[in-house]
Amino acid sequence: MADEGKSADFSETSIDSEPVFDGVLLHVRRDTVLLPGGRRATREYIRHPGAAMIIAMPDPGTIVLERQFRFPLARHFIELPAGKIDPGEDALATARRELREECGYAARHWRHLATLHPCISYSDERIELYLAEGLTHVGDALDEDEFLEVMTVPLAQALDWVRDGTITEAKAVTGLLWAEKIRKGEW
Repeated sequence: MADEGKSADFSETSIDSEPVFDGVLLHVRRDTVLLPGGRRATREYIRHPGAAMIIAMPDPGTIVLERQFRFPLARHFIELPAGKIDPGEDALATARRELREECGYAARHWRHLATLHPCISYSDERIELYLAEGLTHVGDALDEDEFLEVMTVPLAQALDWVRDGTITEAKAVTGLLWAEKIRKGEW
């Protein structure tokens, strides 16, 4: 890897920006940018409020997952609990809220693990990844438009599902591989 102090600067500068679509969750923009060589180019991208995702472990060998239908791909997916950060909300508060609302758990111990950027070529979305341990079941409180199945499974089973293609959702794959490293004491 190149020394950061000696790396070339390939930054692009926005010289014009326009909204293309403003939805409830997503906001699409189109910018004209000035490239490092002086030419202009168009960049279309999505503004996203960010999200928090939780590796919830009732014990070191077990993980909480969710199964829910995702409309864009018209199928059910197995995922880690996660949710959108509300305006003005701290990411840890989002993680606590989502674990409680979706899965019915509160956690005694929380640890921030990483910030993930899942779609850097077309979105500014960030996902704050948290580890939640010391779980207590307190009952769920799903939103009226949320339908999901909570699954508590051995971490080894979830990792098998990653290997065999049962779990394909990228942030879940990342989180499960992270959970394996934590369980092994490597991270």
